Amino acid sequence: MSLKAIAARIFAGTIAKRNRKWSSRPIETQQKVFDSLISQASSTVFGKDHHFSSIKSYQDFTQNVPIRDYEELRPYVDRMVAGETDILWPGKPIYFAKTSGTTSGAKYIPITRASMPSHIRAARDAILTYIHETGNTDFVDGKMIFLQGNPVLKEQNGVKLGRLSGIVAHYVPKYLQKNRLPSWETNCINDWETKVDVIVEETKDENMTVISGIPSWVQMYFEKLIDTSGKKVGELFQNFSLFIYGGVNYEPYRAKFESLIGRKVDSIELFPASEGFFAYQDKQEEKGMLLLLNSGIFYEFVEADKFFDENPKRCMLNEVKLGVNYVMIISTNAGLWAYNLGDTIQFTSLSPYRVIVSGRIKHFISAFGEHVIGKEVEQAMRLAMQDHGFTISEFTVAPQANPADDGLPFHEWLVEFENIPCDISEIEATLDKHMQDQNNYYYDLVSGKILRPLKIKPLTKNSFTLLMKKAGKLGGQNKVPRLSNDRKIADGLHELQP
Repeated sequence: MSLKAIAARIFAGTIAKRNRKWSSRPIETQQKVFDSLISQASSTVFGKDHHFSSIKSYQDFTQNVPIRDYEELRPYVDRMVAGETDILWPGKPIYFAKTSGTTSGAKYIPITRASMPSHIRAARDAILTYIHETGNTDFVDGKMIFLQGNPVLKEQNGVKLGRLSGIVAHYVPKYLQKNRLPSWETNCINDWETKVDVIVEETKDENMTVISGIPSWVQMYFEKLIDTSGKKVGELFQNFSLFIYGGVNYEPYRAKFESLIGRKVDSIELFPASEGFFAYQDKQEEKGMLLLLNSGIFYEFVEADKFFDENPKRCMLNEVKLGVNYVMIISTNAGLWAYNLGDTIQFTSLSPYRVIVSGRIKHFISAFGEHVIGKEVEQAMRLAMQDHGFTISEFTVAPQANPADDGLPFHEWLVEFENIPCDISEIEATLDKHMQDQNNYYYDLVSGKILRPLKIKPLTKNSFTLLMKKAGKLGGQNKVPRLSNDRKIADGLHELQP
């Protein structure tokens, strides 16, 4: 065993002990975070506007600080972007993570000196926690690849800005620099297809042991590796043993990945965002990710079914229940206050608190009152793949309210199969059954003849890649929503079919 592997095991034990300490006192830990956030921001513009100096309890906070999304918080962010100080958090941010906005252009998410370390620490601790649990350190001396955005940062009014993954690239610790691929020059390539081609050339002859990225884009990398080498990924990289991913549910991709790799490899799921690093998988055999309660983030939760009510109930960690779909609200040491992240989560464990990402509050189908969420369509697809033995590259779901045949409306599943099966109608029936089993509203609508059973639209190869390229969103941090309440994405995919 190398010195690096021995050191990793020792450090992993320290992190595991530290995690046990705060996770065994979750409510106390969150209270300390809450008190610290309010105290530090009381003299900011936002703190004064919302009377932070008079906030003594969580109830005071909910009365003074309403839930906001980015657009509602934007007047404060715009002042920060313009160069003002002490707006949402003391001083200036050190970065803005620039992301694509859905309604009014780019979003600028502040990252501060207080919040930046938690992004780096959480990614590191996820790997060390895995080492502590499994004892596997074989990968630490091999090459590691992190598919990420361009690390070249711009500057605006004294604050650097770029994609989160590009920002994080500047914080790779020295002991990993020699192991890390691709090269800095390759990471600076903007065109995603060109970048992947160069990454393949840089890595195909290396001892790759860890690969990380959003599954849909790692899949493109794997397919190009196979086209170039004529070998399965696991044969090409014989010591490849750990896949780290985040951003989307891995389950719809798992069978395809195992086929591309040629064997199973361990995986670690992460829950990062520009707004913060919220959770990571801490157990290989447990469902869900450990919610990070000591990272400068205070969490609130609102039941998703009631989120759009006039005054939805906000609750703290001690009030949540297993299996309920919650919108996650965050207040952070980057200056986001009662901020609607947009993600919905469900708790899989309350001791310690573990979560799964169930979807997006804006990504759902309820065109007919069915309240279908991402977790349900992904589960139905996973079970159907098991039942029928097919594999897919990608899929999305949309309502069809005005069918060409003037029949009943339905949910259209647009699926890019690896090989289009002969038994599409049988797969449709299986998917529909699994959807009805999970969602009572959907069951009632189908059984009541309001909706007909779902329909599958098989797509030609690379349809999703072409759609993203057409939208200018081809790249490692972008992903197609799993489902939509309108036809915009579905119609775009139809237009690409021959």
